[in-house]
Amino acid sequence: MATADSTTKQSSTSNKVSFNAGRVAAFKCPEGKKEAFLWDTKQPGLGLRAFASGKKTYIYQVWVNGRTQRAVIGAEEAFDIEQARAEAKKLDVLASQNISPAKVKRQKAAAELAEEKEIKRGSVTLGAVWAEYVEANKADWGEKHYKDHLKSVQQAGLPWARGKGLLTKQGCLFPLVNVKLGDLTADLIKRWLDKENKTRPGVAAQTYRLLFACLSWCNEQPEYAGLIDVVALKSKAVKKTVTKLKARDDVLQREQLPALFAELRKISNPIISAYVQTLLLTGARRNELTGLQWSDVDFKWQSMAIRDKATSKGSVAGVRVIPLTPYVASLLNQLPRRNQWVFSSPAGKDGKLTDPRKSYDPAIMAAGIEDLTLHGLRRSFATLSEWVEVPTGVVAQIMGHKPSATAEKHYKQRPLDLLRLWHERIETWFLEQAGLSVPVNAEARLAVVKGA
Repeated sequence: MATADSTTKQSSTSNKVSFNAGRVAAFKCPEGKKEAFLWDTKQPGLGLRAFASGKKTYIYQVWVNGRTQRAVIGAEEAFDIEQARAEAKKLDVLASQNISPAKVKRQKAAAELAEEKEIKRGSVTLGAVWAEYVEANKADWGEKHYKDHLKSVQQAGLPWARGKGLLTKQGCLFPLVNVKLGDLTADLIKRWLDKENKTRPGVAAQTYRLLFACLSWCNEQPEYAGLIDVVALKSKAVKKTVTKLKARDDVLQREQLPALFAELRKISNPIISAYVQTLLLTGARRNELTGLQWSDVDFKWQSMAIRDKATSKGSVAGVRVIPLTPYVASLLNQLPRRNQWVFSSPAGKDGKLTDPRKSYDPAIMAAGIEDLTLHGLRRSFATLSEWVEVPTGVVAQIMGHKPSATAEKHYKQRPLDLLRLWHERIETWFLEQAGLSVPVNAEARLAVVKGA
């Protein structure tokens, strides 16, 4: 090892002095030069570097492992002379062990970065991690799943986009958003579930699953790994607190069809009236039908192109073409053509119908039917179609269910005309049970089916 005294090879000793306040303050970079150096005779290797800009820094320079090594100690105004000498002495001791200042600098930077990360790890909240988690994964989610995550952490009292003067309700997970990730405990989660179960047990159970999906994702991220123990958080006491959700089995009975259709046809909003009737008579998913565009409806060839539900990657799984039955055609043909959406809404954010329940719920109550969801209409289409003895594969193809049997998957490809034959028979049966008149062309097709 050799210090700056033996490595700089200066032509004179004018740049080697014993540092004191006056000499350090007076030292400047000469005009016409970019930088100049002044070396301390008291502490070998300690130097003062002056730039043309007027900036000055303390440095340490030494010869290690066959090459000159230099490290910046810090700005001249940040250190007094004795502090700078102490820092240089530390580096000098390490240099005597062939540890270069560059390595020391890297180690120091790594230690500072690790400390910064640990501080971040210790202070990061569930709300901050939740936002990162949603942003990183939303491209792989469907629209509803994405909105469920946003709704879970929403603040109460914000203007609600769906209605003037309405305010948002506090999200189920909002009480935990400011909790530090490292402070999450099984007891805290249990107390949160106990409170939410009093008013919305179903939502709490769903949010619980979303929460642990997020926490599992956190454990896979290097910056958060080890902060939480997911297994410990999902203790027996916590799992016991989660409400066990039962699969919905709401379905219409044949005897309820007259009252239901009577009330649905009374709904003052023709868009909603047509929408819920079409849900029941096609077995479509609610989001598939709200996304129906006029370009998807072909009145001439009596068909509708339904865009199947989104895949896990957020894209449309496919398009299935189903018959446009006479009664449904009459419903759609009377609707206003405000924009590209069949079921449009001037108040909707995208110009289409978003939530028909404000008219649908009073209608089913008036019909004397309890707890029939919009998805229950789809379930009712599948169930009540059995009265018409329609092949199961036909109903599945109309509804957009994936084929289950080998024959359905690989051999039966039913053309639209064959689907129409059976679909119009289903519609006719629904209308007859509801006491409504059957369109003439549907009666004619029914006769063909019965004569077959």
